[in-house]
Amino acid sequence: MPGGERAGAARGRGGADDSLAALTRAALRFRDEREWKQFHNFKDLAITLALESAEVLEHAQWKTAKELKQHLANPRQREHVADELADVLHVLLLLAEHAKVDLAEAFAAKLKKTAKKYPVDKARGSAKKYDQL
Repeated sequence: MPGGERAGAARGRGGADDSLAALTRAALRFRDEREWKQFHNFKDLAITLALESAEVLEHAQWKTAKELKQHLANPRQREHVADELADVLHVLLLLAEHAKVDLAEAFAAKLKKTAKKYPVDKARGSAKKYDQL
């Protein structure tokens, strides 16, 4: 991933390096071992990201807040949600690599932009859009 390893990379619960750089390397290795790069272009990866995201939404569809809380409390269902979220992350990492976007840098920059749109003193506790604060 552009930008390389960051100092003090995070460690996951299993002790594995879960920095974005390490996760990207794992996704690329998985892709390359199967010779799938030939099928990966921006359009198809973006479509796949939307489709995988929709699979996450399926877990919430037609459920009340109470039903969704119960759904996520079930270890089997939570594992299914975790699998779908992992699929989203996998495709996102591939898409970012393809577009030469450093996700850590992009996230930090976007967070700064969003903080200006939603200053704490105006946005705290409000669901209003920035232009309505």
